[in-house]
Amino acid sequence: MTTRHFVLAALAAATLAACSTVPDRNDALVDARARVTAAQSNPQVATLAPDELQRATESLRVAQKAWSDGDKTATVNHLSYMTVQRVAVATQTASSRASQAVTAGAAADRDKMRLAARTDEAETAQRQLAASQQNNAQKSAELAAAEATAVFDRDRVERSRARAAELEAQLAELNAKKTERGIVVTLGDVLFDSGQSRLLPEGVRNMAKLAAVFKSDPQRRASIEGHTDSVGTSRSNADLSQRRADAVMAALLREGVAADHLSTQGYGEENPTADNGTASGRQMNRRVEIVFAPERDDIIVK
Repeated sequence: MTTRHFVLAALAAATLAACSTVPDRNDALVDARARVTAAQSNPQVATLAPDELQRATESLRVAQKAWSDGDKTATVNHLSYMTVQRVAVATQTASSRASQAVTAGAAADRDKMRLAARTDEAETAQRQLAASQQNNAQKSAELAAAEATAVFDRDRVERSRARAAELEAQLAELNAKKTERGIVVTLGDVLFDSGQSRLLPEGVRNMAKLAAVFKSDPQRRASIEGHTDSVGTSRSNADLSQRRADAVMAALLREGVAADHLSTQGYGEENPTADNGTASGRQMNRRVEIVFAPERDDIIVK
């Protein structure tokens, strides 16, 4: 072998030895590539931190190029380390934003619940206010009605007092008396011929006064009751008392008193007011009584 061939063989052996010392992988780069791939496969990272993930991917591309270009191992390791850090930033950013979204959602839910609660409170308060206003309006109406009724009652009592005073003044001329049955006007038998039912002129004048009482109080009603002494038969006395009561009613009708406000009844000798054993007692028993029925207002008026 010549010296030149020896030198060439030596150089070839040195080159092969040098090639056999170049590593076929870089663990830091492999780790960085795996981390980037995992981050890209994570929907949360891809959705919530797309810019950070893009920077990590670009950092991995630079590290891989340095490895392909045969840069120093330290350089490749440093670039791979930077890639891993950027992946971590992307992952943490995505996690933080997810937590913020959950918190924001919870806050929104709380706000909705508070709003719903306030709305319910406002509606409840509105219903209570409406109920209160309705109740107040009803009470006001009831009070107004009560006041109107009180005024009406006062007016009615005053009118009743006035009517009663006028009635008493009119009946005073007829010697009327207040009894449990009502106001009673007694017409003695001197207003009739003996044993007859025809009214004498004095009796007719009394009828005009009685008619004036009915005209001043049109709603007033009265019963006309005939009575006799015990002389004669019970049948004849009953007949005479009824005819005299009817004669008084007929006279009042001629004076304009309404027929439906009057009634008659002959009692004969049944209800004496004095002793029939004396002449004066028998005279008192021969009578016609006009009984004015008591009205509700008569009880009020004192």
